[in-house]
Parts: sequence; C-alpha cells; structure tokens
Amino acid sequence: MKKESGMGYFLLALAAFASIGFEIALAFGIEPILYGTSMKEWTDLQAILHWVMTCILWGAASFGIVLFAKKKYAFDIFQKGTKMAVWQWLLILLFIIGFLCISYFDWGGSKVMKEFYANGPVKFVFQYIYYIFETILVTLILVFGQIAFEKWFHKQNIPYGGIIVAITWGIGHFFTKDIITGIVTMLSSLAFGSVYLLTNRDIRKTYPILWIMFVF
Repeated sequence: MKKESGMGYFLLALAAFASIGFEIALAFGIEPILYGTSMKEWTDLQAILHWVMTCILWGAASFGIVLFAKKKYAFDIFQKGTKMAVWQWLLILLFIIGFLCISYFDWGGSKVMKEFYANGPVKFVFQYIYYIFETILVTLILVFGQIAFEKWFHKQNIPYGGIIVAITWGIGHFFTKDIITGIVTMLSSLAFGSVYLLTNRDIRKTYPILWIMFVF
C-alpha cells in the first residue's frame, strides 16, 4: 500500500480538529455582535445559546465527516471490534480510576458536583450536552489519525491517534486555558489513543469510555 494512501484519513482528522474552531468563531466573532457583550459577561441564557449553536455546528460537521468517510473510503466507523480480553478491560478500568483521581485532586473535589453547583441544573445539563459533542470530534480526530498513520507506517500497536489528538486538541488548551490544563489534556489525549486500541477499535465501546474520562 502506498504511503500516500493515509492522506485522506489524515485530512479527515484535521477536518474534525478544524471543526472545533467553529466555537471560537462563534464566541469571538459572531456572538459578541449578537449579544453586544464579551463572553465573560454573558448571561446564563446567552451561555446556553452558545452551547446549543456550538453543538449544532459540531454535530453537522461530525455527521458530514463520518458520511464522507463511508462514501469515499467505505469506512464504517461504527463497525464492531473483536471481543476484548479481560486484561484489556482491566487496563481500561485503571485508566478510568486514574483519571477520576487526577480530576478529583485537580478540582479539589468532584468536578461534576462543582460544575452542577456553579451552573445550576439547567445550565449544567446544556454544558454536559456540549461535552458530548466535543468528545465526538475528539474521537473522530483519534480514529482517523490512527488509521492514517497505520497506513503510513504499518504499525498497529502504537496509539498514533492519541498523539494526533495531543498535538492538535491537546496543544490548543495551552492557548485557550492554561499550562497545567494543556499538559493534562495532552496526557489525556495519549490515554484516549491507548483506550481506542484496547477496545480493539470498537467505537461503540471507545466513545462512552472517553466521555467518562473526559467529563468526570
């Protein structure tokens, strides 16, 4: 197989990453004009509208990328993986426990509870719907990045997808958040890539695990 054969999948990974930028366009370009105020001064309703519009754009982009991959490359992202061994489930469980511990110490308690009390029930629900769509795009970066580099280097036991997520979505957090968050996100990205391989590339198992690791 020619080395260039992975380029199409790599471009899909980049398309998924670029789609994350829709939120930036909304938050710093369109919405300040609509609301007449910056993000820091948004009301709860404006924050919810932001999440809703972001989810619509992210959802449309994700659907388009998945559909394109199926039509162009006959790649079904929802194809079932092979049965997982007990040791694979145990390693994934260790990843989840490790992330819960890191999150607990980083937030000084339960992240979910702190966000619930900070946002209130309505705003909290919309924020976590937003997380669902963000995780979808991160998962697409991971999957297509993994395929691209496997086709280029013919190695299937290296979490290439996690590396791509780390140097795209992960590094992005250095600019949108802070250094500590950036470092944690890059390490998380590598773990996400490992989880994808541990599930034998079964997206139906990978996605809910990544969402738990990402959100909690």
